[in-house]
Amino acid sequence: MASPPDIVGVDRLVRNIRTGHFERSLSALTAAGAVVTAAEIFFEHDRASFGNPWMWAPVALGPVGAVAGVAGFASRRMAKTLLPVASAAIVANGLQGTYLHARGIAQKPGGWRNARYNLEMGPPLLAPLLMSMVGGMGLLAAVLRREQ
Repeated sequence: MASPPDIVGVDRLVRNIRTGHFERSLSALTAAGAVVTAAEIFFEHDRASFGNPWMWAPVALGPVGAVAGVAGFASRRMAKTLLPVASAAIVANGLQGTYLHARGIAQKPGGWRNARYNLEMGPPLLAPLLMSMVGGMGLLAAVLRREQ
């Protein structure tokens, strides 16, 4: 009898989700994403001189997400307790940032009537949603099955 073909592509991903391998990987990706995103946010907010104290929140949540992601990778208990709490805070902060960036665009000369210019020159409207995506990855990792 011939051996079954190697599992590749989407079938491999589905198998990893079913067996629980994906949960640990997504926890680690959450940690890496939190570090990279927080570093990028730091540089962008530093360029704006941290004019609003809330600009420090996503920078501070980056290391929290990184620690929670690494802990979730290493421990099932942390993946089901610490990781979802930290990830929910990151998602909430990303949504808050989207609101604050929209408000910043509205405060530019011409506000939303001059949207074409203000979207390019003002705070990036959709950038905080990238932070929310990192938190979303952590929330997804928390609800996935853990390998035995």
